[in-house]
Order: sequence, then C-alpha cells, then structure tokens
Amino acid sequence: MKDNMSNLIEDLFHGNLRLDESIHPEQAEYQEINRQISDLMQDYKTQLTENEYDALEQLIDLIGQSTSMYVEAAFEQGFRTGGRLMIEVLAKNTS
Repeated sequence: MKDNMSNLIEDLFHGNLRLDESIHPEQAEYQEINRQISDLMQDYKTQLTENEYDALEQLIDLIGQSTSMYVEAAFEQGFRTGGRLMIEVLAKNTS
C-alpha cells in the first residue's frame, strides 16, 4: 500500500495525475446523448446563418466553462468530505 501511495503522491507532485482524462461515464445513455448533441449541432450548422451558428457555439462554450467550474467545485467539496470522513474513521479507531 505504501508503494502505491508513494507513486500517487509523486504523480501528484509532478503533475502526472490527470483524473479528468480517465473519466468515462458508465450510464448507458451517455453515448446516445452525445450522438444526439452531434446530430443537433449538424442540423443547426445547416439551418443557421454563419453568425448565428458562431453565436450558438460561443454560448455552448460558455456553458461548458460554467459546467467545468461547477464540476471542479463539486470535486473539491467531495474530496474534502472524503478526507474528513477518513479522519473521523481513523480517529474513532484509535480511541
């Protein structure tokens, strides 16, 4: 266990820990939703003017940035909660 923890700490220190690259939602609907998004974007590209489509892409980019910030905050809160849970569990084991 110590070797794995040591490697994890080293990876974190050196910036090699990229959890976001290994996230693959397990819901069956995920692939279908992404296909639908792609199809809709193709439809919009043919139906909208170039300026309207560019505005739509800008809106989608802003939504993505906002969502990323929310997910980051949720991750941080979950990580802190997990840390507090571990501290509580370990503290009760020693008393």
